[in-house]
Amino acid sequence: MSQYNFKKIAVVPTSKDFIDIILSKTQRKTPTVVHKQYKITRIRSFYLRKVKYTQQSFHDRLSQILTEFPKLDDVHPFYADLMNVLYDKDHYKLALGQINTARHLIDNVSKDYVRLMKYGDSLYRCKQLKRAALGRMATIMKRQGSNLTYLEQVRQHLARLPSIDPYTRTIIICGFPNVGKSSFINKITRADVEVQPYAFTTKSLYVGHTDYKYLRWQVIDTPGILDHSLEERNVIEMQAVTALAHLRACVLYFMDLSEQCGHTVDEQVKLFESIKPLFTNKPLLIVANKIDIVSLDDLTPEKRACMKPIEDDTELTLLQMSNLNEEGVMEVKTEACERLLSYRIEQKMRTKKVDGVLNRLHVAVPKPRDGKERVPCIPESVLAKRQVAGEKRKRKLERDIEEEQGDDYVLDLKKHYTDIPEEERYDIIPEIWEGHNVADYIDPDIFEKLAELEREEDAREESGMYVVPKIELDDTMKEIKALALQIRNKKAIMKDEARVNKQCKKPTMPRTTAAKGRDRSVSRLRSEMETLGVDMSETNDAHFTKTKGKSRALGPVAKKIRTDMLEAASENKNRSVSRTPRNQLGVKDAAMQKKLAKIAHRAIAKKVGKMGMKGEADRFIGTKMPKHLYSGKRGIGSNDRR
Repeated sequence: MSQYNFKKIAVVPTSKDFIDIILSKTQRKTPTVVHKQYKITRIRSFYLRKVKYTQQSFHDRLSQILTEFPKLDDVHPFYADLMNVLYDKDHYKLALGQINTARHLIDNVSKDYVRLMKYGDSLYRCKQLKRAALGRMATIMKRQGSNLTYLEQVRQHLARLPSIDPYTRTIIICGFPNVGKSSFINKITRADVEVQPYAFTTKSLYVGHTDYKYLRWQVIDTPGILDHSLEERNVIEMQAVTALAHLRACVLYFMDLSEQCGHTVDEQVKLFESIKPLFTNKPLLIVANKIDIVSLDDLTPEKRACMKPIEDDTELTLLQMSNLNEEGVMEVKTEACERLLSYRIEQKMRTKKVDGVLNRLHVAVPKPRDGKERVPCIPESVLAKRQVAGEKRKRKLERDIEEEQGDDYVLDLKKHYTDIPEEERYDIIPEIWEGHNVADYIDPDIFEKLAELEREEDAREESGMYVVPKIELDDTMKEIKALALQIRNKKAIMKDEARVNKQCKKPTMPRTTAAKGRDRSVSRLRSEMETLGVDMSETNDAHFTKTKGKSRALGPVAKKIRTDMLEAASENKNRSVSRTPRNQLGVKDAAMQKKLAKIAHRAIAKKVGKMGMKGEADRFIGTKMPKHLYSGKRGIGSNDRR
């Protein structure tokens, strides 16, 4: 029987994506240019190649799906029944069967149109035949949309299934919901199964691995099973039944004697009797869990009577344990592994292969020759060494401690660091400190040098080396210091005013209003300049006010140019000369006008530079062709889709 790795199954695309992938591949891998002046044989071979390539691509992709998905007749019966429970065997086979039928239909369509193409007598007829062939293939694939979607869901679920090897050493844990199965597998393996105080927390099979006698064991945690007929069990319960039926493993049937799982002891015994046929030819252990609450001896006589059939059965072994305080957990694991190991050896001894192995083995037994007794001769030096070794106490090795403690053993090498005091033995020693290797700075005399440094520092402090001298300022230095303080304060005030003015700009005032409150005048100018020492006596007749300049008289040439411009503006129907330009309408602030002009310029530059437009009025029309025609390497030729 073949083994399957379900995680390696390729993704199954939808019908639309399937068609797009195949047609785009055909477009890329086959010639794309044909002309009327070509010979008819060349035109036929051009379109024949497209039809055949499309058919081969469809065939290869569908064959890959059919090959990668497991066949229920070839896989292990455990996986076959599990897939039947999860996906419905009939639905699964029907989907694969329809995919196989679609593959044959596409092959037949290709054969028919290749035969017709040989009689095409023009470019138009050959092209129409190619178009019809590809269209019929695409129609066949469109009808497989539901099957492809179903197979993709099956693929995703198969990839999430645990990797269970049906042929390796396996321990299966079963029982009612919430009896402590997941807690037990978390204790003995590295699995992290969710544990909650309600039923059916585990909804699928979980696999953990543990080691015993240097061998790898897989432990399977099954969902809880309820006591009703096989037809009434749901998908969650049927997964556990499938694992019990088909895997050659040691079975641990868990029981909750405290009845905190919501089921009485009598119901748990009845469930065991109902699924007992699944345990045939398998090692079986009954595990009474939660003995930290109620042990077997603490049961009432009525409940003890329910347990009597199990206790009296000589073929069954009843063990007690508690996941809370881990009492009996390792005993249950050890007993299960030993039972399964002896069972597997016994099964292998019954096969014919063992006879072939035994026939190749020969044990030589010496026979007495002359009736003399030959005592083993041990040299005296060896006997003396043995005597000395017997007198000396043998040192306990880490290996001996590991065998004693079992899974509770933790390797601790620091306990042998006898040169280090016990309170400092487990201190963390950094190897790198602030980018430097600590080992480069280890000095045995570090403490002596540190004490010497401290003595030197004390001597310097006593001598007054670190005392700061007091500096007395004269009157000039005090004035300079006061002026510097005023300058700093003035600078701080100016910075604050600038920040406030920048955050809240004052609205622009009209010129008439601003002129009234203006604080500039000729008299103020004279007074300020005179205070600075400038002689202003000769400026009485000077005119400081700004006069309006008179317009120059225009010459005849300038007058003609101006007349022509006015006539051209009057002929323009769009806008009169007196009308405000459109980009200035509604914006009175000059600074805002400049800002808007910059924003518009950037927007137009982006359109022209990045989008390839001619200007602001050019409308952007995106490409309608698929991306695959413009990506990747293309040869010299046209991009027309034919």
